[in-house]
Amino acid sequence: MGIYLNPGNRGFQTILNGTYVDKTGLIDFVNRTINTPRKLTSFSRPRRFGKSFAAKMLCAYYDKSCDSHSLFEGLEIAKKNSFEEYLNKYDVIYLDITWFITRSRNKGENVVLDIQTAVIDELKKSFLNCVDENETFLPDALLSISHKMGNQFIVIIDEWDALFREAKNDEAIQKEYVQLLRGLFKGGTVTDETIAAAYMTGILPIKKYGTESALTDFKEYSMTTPKRLAEYVGFTEDEVKHLCDEYQMSFDEMQSWYDGYSFSRIEHVYSPNSVMNALQEAEIQNYWTQTESFESLKEYIGMDFDGLKDAITAMLGGERVSVKISTFQNDVTSFNNRNDVLTLLIHLGYLAYDSIEREAYIPNLEVAEAFEDAVSGKEWGIVGKALSDSERLLEATLERNSDAVADALEQIHGSVSSVLNYNNEASLSCAITIAYYTAKRYYSIVREYPSGKGFADLAFLPRRGVDKPAMIIELKYDKDADTAIRQIHENRYDGALKEYFGNLLLVGINYDKDVKGMNAKKHSCVIEKM
Repeated sequence: MGIYLNPGNRGFQTILNGTYVDKTGLIDFVNRTINTPRKLTSFSRPRRFGKSFAAKMLCAYYDKSCDSHSLFEGLEIAKKNSFEEYLNKYDVIYLDITWFITRSRNKGENVVLDIQTAVIDELKKSFLNCVDENETFLPDALLSISHKMGNQFIVIIDEWDALFREAKNDEAIQKEYVQLLRGLFKGGTVTDETIAAAYMTGILPIKKYGTESALTDFKEYSMTTPKRLAEYVGFTEDEVKHLCDEYQMSFDEMQSWYDGYSFSRIEHVYSPNSVMNALQEAEIQNYWTQTESFESLKEYIGMDFDGLKDAITAMLGGERVSVKISTFQNDVTSFNNRNDVLTLLIHLGYLAYDSIEREAYIPNLEVAEAFEDAVSGKEWGIVGKALSDSERLLEATLERNSDAVADALEQIHGSVSSVLNYNNEASLSCAITIAYYTAKRYYSIVREYPSGKGFADLAFLPRRGVDKPAMIIELKYDKDADTAIRQIHENRYDGALKEYFGNLLLVGINYDKDVKGMNAKKHSCVIEKM
């Protein structure tokens, strides 16, 4: 048992000592690829989405230097036909690229050499007289062992893309690293004879040069195309419901804060780290910003690409925006347009992606707060000011100060309309969502809320434990605010909000686009208590 060669099962044992959500079905997927043309798998996900947990799980399962039967007893993989066939049957090489960068003195300057030297040293000790004393190229060392001993290896690489993130401007190191990976995985004698399977995980998909992947033989799964691995991206809804029952916590609140990632095969995927923190601390709050700095988000969304700021503004207002993911080069420097930045944010977890409609959106309340921090600066103009002032706007609404509400919307709506390129009720709805941005902390905000005889444009439903009234907001265009209030009464929206009866505000907002006069206002507001 070594550090990089056959590291054992202690890492997975530690994971099992806590609350473990069974993701061992991933092992069966990898088993089906062993010594087949699909034996090279790359599965990228954001930080804190369980990448290292999966890598340690795979090490524990395949590593022939230990016995892991008891660890997997009762878990999903133990029910699969492949369980006994591959359990603890292979030599495993485990590489955490972040670790090698950390121990390097010059931010990875010699990291590729360090990786090969460290692994070859362990190979020489475990396979005596099989590796030439002067060997420095890892693929040749593995090939020599396979020829003399017949052994095959399973290679597991955690944070495979760390060099592209940490040494992002050092193309020489990146190319040297890619050459090593190509030596291991680019087909031919080394890959065919020495590699039984490989599993790489990181934040970014495999680096592209132009339109071609640097490692074309890998089958890739990512936040834009997880395909059959979607259930392993994060926690599924059933898994979160089970955890909430076990820990006696509100599922509805958990859903608002940490859900929002959606794929064609799995509709609801949750951020695992945030869910587990909420359970362990018995408090639902923002755990994202404890592991991710909003400064990086601020840097990316502030880039000077046509349409980028407009797209971010639309998403802040609850809209979805189209995005073309194919031009992204899978690094953090090669940006050519707004689509590349948005695609990076999808891989980082700041945005979710609808692969059917090809649209990006802000997934949940937790990430929404990160955006709030990132756009608070002066460079975001009236949009940033609207977000910073949104708490005061909510207070004005609760105090039924209709003039203050109308004045605030007067400022923000014009800015949002120019961004969205349309000046109608939809842009007004977007403006209101931005203007009430921080209200998400206290309310679940639902557009087109089914109630009574129709749909309320916006319904603000208090979160559990929040002592604030519910609100219905009805929007009108070129009519008047009184008409909006009258529609609420006529449609009996209060009937669908019975539990809030006596603690419900009705808010009518109208926008007149052709109002003339020096100080004439285009927005009017009426607020009533039901």
